[in-house]
Amino acid sequence: MNPLLSVHNLGFSYGEDGARPIFSDVSFSVASGDVFCLLGPNGTGKSTLLKCISNVLHGWQGKIFLDGRDIAHMKPAEVAKGISYVPQSQQSPFPFLVHDIVVMGRAPHINVFSSPTQKDRDIALAALETVGIRHLAHRPCTMLSGGEWQLTLIARALAQQPRLMILDEPTSHLDMGNQVRILRVVRNLAEQGLGIIMASHFPDHAFIAATEAAILNGGLMLHKGRPDEVITAENLEAAYGIVVKVLHIGAEVNRKACFPTLHTSAP
Repeated sequence: MNPLLSVHNLGFSYGEDGARPIFSDVSFSVASGDVFCLLGPNGTGKSTLLKCISNVLHGWQGKIFLDGRDIAHMKPAEVAKGISYVPQSQQSPFPFLVHDIVVMGRAPHINVFSSPTQKDRDIALAALETVGIRHLAHRPCTMLSGGEWQLTLIARALAQQPRLMILDEPTSHLDMGNQVRILRVVRNLAEQGLGIIMASHFPDHAFIAATEAAILNGGLMLHKGRPDEVITAENLEAAYGIVVKVLHIGAEVNRKACFPTLHTSAP
């Protein structure tokens, strides 16, 4: 099967002379139904990488192919029809209704001089149904909880009808219950055939929801593969500079889990 997304030797630097390199030589691919979890410490370039792949940020070096097409040669609306992007944090100062925010995801499909049609509104309602918050369609967005707002942003991205969804740390500011709700939606979307790239600060989330994982650190993608192969105590200690234990939890959990310790060196 051909990959949905292929990234080849991607690099990015700030400054006209490239004086501030962020990352380099990043290569990976994502197929339909994959959940690719990107891990790494703060400031290592995860958000910048996701913005390059989603065409929000320009000026990268390397190649990004969507369904075999180089996105550098595609119109922005074409890329937006194939890739949707959920930012790390976004707020609205205006009390837009949830349904209206999700309809905004239809922008790539609507002519600049046109208004959303009933079809667009129906697609928005279907996106809300998919993520489980259709009952919030007519609630002002300023009256949402953190988890409800994050699901609204995911519904807006889903309304684009993309083949690939990129989520930048979608659970970083949420409580445990809402984290699990978001991960459940991510898994369900992947099972429906959507390709997903998700940055996270929680290695456990890769064990719960991902089919593949990678660690970005020092400007390089140092490890890449199945979560069981990538998320090891040695790799996490090297990336985060702390002592970590990775243990398998049996019985009803039946997965590996990460346990950071306060030790300064392995006991």
